[in-house]
Amino acid sequence: MEKMISLFKLSAQEMKKTRVIALGGMFIAISVVLSLFKVPLGPTLQISFASLPIAAGGMLFGPFVGAIIGFISDILGYIVRPHGFFFPGFTLNAILIGMFFGFFFYRKKLTFMSVILSSLLITVVINLGLTTLWLSMMYGDAFIALLGARVVKNLIEFPVYTSLLFMVLKLVERLRERMKTLG
Repeated sequence: MEKMISLFKLSAQEMKKTRVIALGGMFIAISVVLSLFKVPLGPTLQISFASLPIAAGGMLFGPFVGAIIGFISDILGYIVRPHGFFFPGFTLNAILIGMFFGFFFYRKKLTFMSVILSSLLITVVINLGLTTLWLSMMYGDAFIALLGARVVKNLIEFPVYTSLLFMVLKLVERLRERMKTLG
């Protein structure tokens, strides 16, 4: 817990850098654009890759900045294309995604196993847990009834998302190394 708090504080210090704000804005823009391209699988099922830039921001700048990127991305994504009513639970999901990836990858070596574990955590806690809870609250459907279809969707999505996440984070790792050499 102490290590997480210190990572959070280090990440908050990143917000003082112009480069962080500029790159954070770029990640937000990419996330908003990706949020426009959702693949609908049913009334409560869809596939989106808008969290990939949020993960990249968390990796580069830590959990605090990742959370801010997630927050702003979700709000702007809703403003750009509102579908249904605004539900703050999905904003919380985006914040948590940025934080989780920041805790997993900020100032750490990227490994395929760490990407699998982080993707699994996001899948279980956010996609299956929180998102199913939010949908249940929004539509009045039973949590268990929604969970069955969501498990199938996430089993299909997991290897695709994890592979894309690894490729994106490998590119971000190279960017991080170049940023170190530039000062």
